Amino acid sequence: MKPDPQLLEQWAQWAGQHALPLFAAMLTVTLATTYAGCWIVRHYRGPEFRFAQVPMRFLSLRVALGFMVILLGSFVFAELAGELGAATSLNPIERAFGDALRGSVATPVLQTFAVLTHLGDTATLTGLCIAVAIVLVALGRCWLMLGWVVVVAGNGVVNTALKQMFARVRPLGLDGLTLADGFSFPSGHSSGSVVAYGMLAYLALRLLPFRWHLPALMLAMTLAFTVGSSRIFLRVHFASDVIAGFASGAAWLALCVTAIELVRWNQHRRQR
Repeated sequence: MKPDPQLLEQWAQWAGQHALPLFAAMLTVTLATTYAGCWIVRHYRGPEFRFAQVPMRFLSLRVALGFMVILLGSFVFAELAGELGAATSLNPIERAFGDALRGSVATPVLQTFAVLTHLGDTATLTGLCIAVAIVLVALGRCWLMLGWVVVVAGNGVVNTALKQMFARVRPLGLDGLTLADGFSFPSGHSSGSVVAYGMLAYLALRLLPFRWHLPALMLAMTLAFTVGSSRIFLRVHFASDVIAGFASGAAWLALCVTAIELVRWNQHRRQR
């Protein structure tokens, strides 16, 4: 039984009118969940726990978690892509959300989002990719450097291919606070931020002491979620574009990190 389209439009209108509190609430829940996960790990593994020192016998757990993220991200993306291709009630719902959002957020807030959104620009992520690659080479972590570059650059290729495949026309940002061109689905800022900042968090887990793990994870999630959400507030993407970007980015990141962990396990096995 499908939900009533009119009821969905009413919910979308309500969400648009309360977009900023909803953004703050969802970000808070995400960070609280991350904090709880790190607290559980610290409680059961001890204060000197380091991700890089976890016995390789736990590889199956890491791989299972990775595949869960891959499957979930792929499922969410496929559902949104199916709705998009079927030309269902998705567009009226998103129009209702966008119309309600237009008058519910103050200009200073939009200006803040217009600044933060540049953290997901192609130029920003490219510069970050080069800088981190140089640091990893200087640390003698050439394999991690290769993985980092493949993950970040590969996501750009994947996102471009998906945009060309669906060729969805993006909404026009009527506030003039940011410029955006090209196709809309999925959001490149959303997927790029999830992948780049998520991969940075993975590197922090591998290379830094435990006390830095929680700040790295929380900062990565804050940046990715804020950058993606900024595209909705600035009305240069539909909400489904951003969700699809989060889903595709998370699936790609999980796939690549799982592959890196498998390579790491194989190298560890050969050294024994």
